[in-house]
Amino acid sequence: MGKSSKDKRDLYYRKAKEEGWRARSAFKLLQLNEQFDLFKDVKRVVDLCAAPGSWSQVLSKEIFKDGKNEDAKIVAVDLQPMSPIDNVIELQADITHPKTLEKIMDIFDGEKADFVCSDGAPDVTGMHDLDEYIQAQLVLSALQLATCILKEDGTFVAKIFRGRDIDLLYSQLGYLFDKVICAKPRSSRASSLEAFIVCIGYKPRPGWIPSLKPNLSTEEFFQDMKIGRSELSEDLAFNDEERKVAPFVACGDLNSIDSDATYALDENFKTLSLDPVQSPTAPPYKKALELKRKGQLKIVK
Repeated sequence: MGKSSKDKRDLYYRKAKEEGWRARSAFKLLQLNEQFDLFKDVKRVVDLCAAPGSWSQVLSKEIFKDGKNEDAKIVAVDLQPMSPIDNVIELQADITHPKTLEKIMDIFDGEKADFVCSDGAPDVTGMHDLDEYIQAQLVLSALQLATCILKEDGTFVAKIFRGRDIDLLYSQLGYLFDKVICAKPRSSRASSLEAFIVCIGYKPRPGWIPSLKPNLSTEEFFQDMKIGRSELSEDLAFNDEERKVAPFVACGDLNSIDSDATYALDENFKTLSLDPVQSPTAPPYKKALELKRKGQLKIVK
């Protein structure tokens, strides 16, 4: 979270800085946990697409609360580097690569995870259909790893973009979990298509053994399960896959901050500039800053 932002009047943004969270998204996981009690009896956790680490911060604080679960393990995975977080083991790795799965299982001593989550999202283009498709593929990529490391009856939570074809994703997840719920935390702006899919009670498909392989597409990974696939019968009749609608739940106290509302600011607000909780570890402009310090940066007009 930077020192200046278009979200300066967003109280969740301000509150995150004051409480030491790396991003306002921490409140989304906190409100999901309030609604679904996600961390109960959880000892092995995998946070996918974790950078900058706000969800890992929440996991560390909640799971190790009051000195409990001293033997718990939290693994945070992202392609980008992250600054250290207490009680979190960080892996800079690709969530789709088999070696990432091996490293996580080694950390867990061969035991499977109780909880897998992903707050990852692509850089949006503004073309909603494309953004929704890419996000769905990211969710399925996270699901690939989750099916390999999640224990039976485990929980999976991921960010989704709600669109016209989101019910297909609900159906696919419905093959693997007892309950599939679409949740919208109060800290998530109502004007955004963002929501979170909460999948409770993992049930591996009979006879299907998930296995990560290099360069394997999400469709190829799940094809033996035949989830969300339509078929063409011998008489050329099109048998469409039955689609399901996940129940929608709004999370968060109605008396808590409204992320879409504008609140009056106190007189001292402009002078109370808060430093970033965590400076970027590898920003895209890092090389430009280094060249500027050395006087080697040339500006082309």
